[in-house]
Parts: sequence; C-alpha cells; structure tokens
Amino acid sequence: MTQTVSAQARRAPRIRLGMVGGGQGAFIGGVHRIAARIDDQYELVAGCFSSTPGKSTASAAELGVGRAYGDFAQMAMREARRKDGIEAVAIVTPNHLHAPVAREFLKRGIHVICDKPLTATLPEARKLAKAARGSDALFVLTHNYTGYPMVRQARAMTLAGELGEIRLVQVEYAQDWLAEPIEQAGNKQAGWRTDPAQSGAGGAIGDIGTHAFNLAGFVTGLELEALAADLQSFVPGRAVDDNGHVLLRYQGGARGMLWCSQVASGCENALRLRVYGTRAGIEWAQEEPNYLWVAPLGRPRYRLSRGGSGTGAEAARLTRIPAGHPEGYLEGFANIYAEAARAILARRAGAVPDPAVTFPGIREGLEGVAFVDACLRSSRRNGAWVALAL
Repeated sequence: MTQTVSAQARRAPRIRLGMVGGGQGAFIGGVHRIAARIDDQYELVAGCFSSTPGKSTASAAELGVGRAYGDFAQMAMREARRKDGIEAVAIVTPNHLHAPVAREFLKRGIHVICDKPLTATLPEARKLAKAARGSDALFVLTHNYTGYPMVRQARAMTLAGELGEIRLVQVEYAQDWLAEPIEQAGNKQAGWRTDPAQSGAGGAIGDIGTHAFNLAGFVTGLELEALAADLQSFVPGRAVDDNGHVLLRYQGGARGMLWCSQVASGCENALRLRVYGTRAGIEWAQEEPNYLWVAPLGRPRYRLSRGGSGTGAEAARLTRIPAGHPEGYLEGFANIYAEAARAILARRAGAVPDPAVTFPGIREGLEGVAFVDACLRSSRRNGAWVALAL
C-alpha cells in the first residue's frame, strides 16, 4: 500500500485551517472537512460558516471549532494578526462570494483552497487571478476529479505519448437531480445553483461543465482554440441552462465534444472521459473510478486497476488502499488537500515542493470561467465558434 503523505509531512505540525461557508445545512463544506482530515494534515481552528453571526457560532459549536466569525473580512484581519492564526482557508461559499473572500485572505498571505468554479463572472476571475499572482500565498482550486489515481494514470500515459498523437476527446457529465424545478420547492442547493446572482450566468455549464472541461484538459494537456455551444433550459422558468452540448477545437488539430446535463433522467453522477490517439484510446468513468480502459489500435482492449499491476508512479502516489477496495469522491478531494498540504508544508519550511505535486490553481480557474463565458457567448449567437477571452 502506498502512503499519500511523506514521513516528513506526518511529523510536521498540522496546518491551521479556516473555513468560509459550509455551515449548517451546507453540503460541500462537510465534504471539504472530511477531505482535509483524511490524511491528518489539517486542523480546523476558525470559521465564518455563515453571514449570519448566530448561525456561524452555532455551526462552529457543532463542529468543535473554537473561533467563529460573522464576517469573512473580520476573520481574515484577525486571523492574520494572531501568532496561532490560520495558515490556509477553505472557501466553500456560493460562487459569487469566491472572489471577495479569496482576495481578503490572499492579501494577508493566507493560502486559499477554493471550491470551483473560480468566480461567478469573467471580470471577477481576471481580477482574482491578478490578486493571486501578486500574493505570496498559494491558490488551490478543488477540481477534485484530478485527484483520482486513475485520472493521474490516464494523464501520465497521454503525456508520455502512449496514445500517440491525440485526435479525439469526448467528455460528458450527466446528472438528473434538476430534472424537476426543485429550486421552487425550497431545495437550498438547487436554489443558489439556479440563481444567476449567486451561481453566475452559467447553470449546468458552470456547475459540472467546468469539471468536464477541466478533466479533458488535465488528462490530455491540450489547449482549447475555439468552441461552439448550444445551451438549453429545459425546465420551465429556470433562469440558467440545465443542459449543454459543446464542440471543441484544440490547438494542433484535435477535436472534441462535451455534453453536460442536470436533466438527464436516470443519470446520477455520470462523468466520463474518452481520449483517442493514433496509437490507442483510453476511457475512464467516475462511477467506476478505480478502472482505466485502454484500447491499443489493432490489439485487444484491456483494463488497468487502481493499485494493480501495470499502473505507474503517478497513480501509486495517490493510492491509499490495496486494489479491489474502492476509492472515490472523498478520496479524490482528499488527494487535492494532500497535494496542497505538501506545497504548504514546503513553503512553511522555505523549501520547494516535490515536482510530482500537482493540483489545479488560478490558471485552471481562470480557464474554467472563460470556458463558461465562451459557451454563453456562443449559444447566444446560435452556436457560433468563439475563442476563450482570457
């Protein structure tokens, strides 16, 4: 079994972590807290869990967190002044708050671990990217699917040229949880995700389409040249898209197709990637995350298993348990937190992280928001080809 955190990292004091958002009734905050604790590298010591001070205090009490704040700017200022103040903050708010919260902590040198997408709008994303690049702090974006071991295996094989020259990329992310207007019945998660004021103008394309776009780019290393998008809102009265079809033109000549939907009846969390080159193709599906299918041209198709024979160091360094014992969503998140911990602990020691340390950052975040912006522009122009406006 491969350990995910080095002996040096295990001996180091835990990283003092804060959290903004993620209070009572929030889903993603709990996911981040679990992920941060799996490798025992973080200690949650402070939080602004809600914009309502009473709710933030109550959430902190439930979580056993000693310092609760009702205002994120106040939290950033006070924590930066403390000798035992937080070293990193997890931002798990609705999208429209990512930028203002992140800026408050970045300007005080506090590392940021932010849920995706980076921001709700492209102008905000550009300003935040500038702030992050001008800060001494690290910026980590939790595109958690890049933390799956077999995704790392797929990336290593693709970048090593085992597939040959990449010709085709197909990626899809299909769900059905918004097939009915549950936001009108008071569902909290659906409410903010379908409200343009909180989520941004993109609905499914911003919520899960960005995951699909990021996954395709992470595995292939391809840069997008242009896209043509057709977005729909199938549920009557919904203010954002709930389905999207996108054609992709990559630099170098590769072509791709991306489909994202939150109204695909019968689909739970069907994220799937297929990449085809001149020598071989690969296929990975999130609902069976421990396997990677490889199809060499002219030879039988075969399956690689997480932790099994035939996989390389890139997958092994993120593998916790032996083959046949499933790892998935929480462990993928935990791997991003573990990679961030390696970088933070290296920064704490005045050292450079191991070159193998990989996590999405501000560049990937900016590209994701630019992708949403381009899809919206293209769809409004009846599917015209447009470039990302980075």
